[in-house]
Amino acid sequence: MPDITAFTRLSGQKTHQKALIKPLLRMMISIMVILGLWQAIVVFFGMPSFILPAPIEVFERLLLRYDILLKHTLVTGQEIILGLFLGLFMGLFFALQMLLFKPIKQWLLPILIASQAIPVFALAPVLMLWLGYGIASKIVMAALIIFFPVTTCCYDGLRNTPSGYLDLAQTMGATKWQMLRHIQFPASLPTLASGIRVAVVIAPIGAVAGEWVGSSEGLGYLMLQANARMMIDEMFAALFILSMLSILLYFVVDKLLKKFIPWEV
Repeated sequence: MPDITAFTRLSGQKTHQKALIKPLLRMMISIMVILGLWQAIVVFFGMPSFILPAPIEVFERLLLRYDILLKHTLVTGQEIILGLFLGLFMGLFFALQMLLFKPIKQWLLPILIASQAIPVFALAPVLMLWLGYGIASKIVMAALIIFFPVTTCCYDGLRNTPSGYLDLAQTMGATKWQMLRHIQFPASLPTLASGIRVAVVIAPIGAVAGEWVGSSEGLGYLMLQANARMMIDEMFAALFILSMLSILLYFVVDKLLKKFIPWEV
């Protein structure tokens, strides 16, 4: 008789491979369409390279300066990832505080809203003054820019837990901590996942903005230096790498969220 378990496992592996190939294929097609339109604009309008370099020129610069670009990419990637972790921790912490302690919510929520009225870019010089020109100020910039969406998504998910679940747990004698751990937090994960996806996309903005204000390394710094020297192809190469880094980070986080939150719709 055929091995049903092995057949099921093989079918699952094929399905998983197809699920991975389709998004990658769509992304590659989208990139090719964008590059085609880019090349068409350069040719049709006769754009000089110091205004808009052709894709092939940017690709040549990527190959020529790959070591420098890789060095600065690692710096910016480190800032983004550490900023994500810090922003997620802060968002979860303050969301829990607002849920568990109602008086804190009344005071903290207006402060959170007011903080978004101040452009994060305006805080960059202050952070440079306080934290210096090293990596710390860029991490804080990335964390600040994702702090509000993560906090609001987590808080909305926690407080919108179905009341029937909470009533049943209360009837069975569950403590507040047990309800939070086993009911409210798992129920909030799909909403929190949406906030994390938004955070992954906008975190690079904070890191690069911090590098623009003051730094000695990173893709933002490299873009400024290339622009000042009229090396527009190198600036576009750094911008392309930053875009690819953001897309890669988004897909990795999306796959991890779907793996650890299988009940998410």
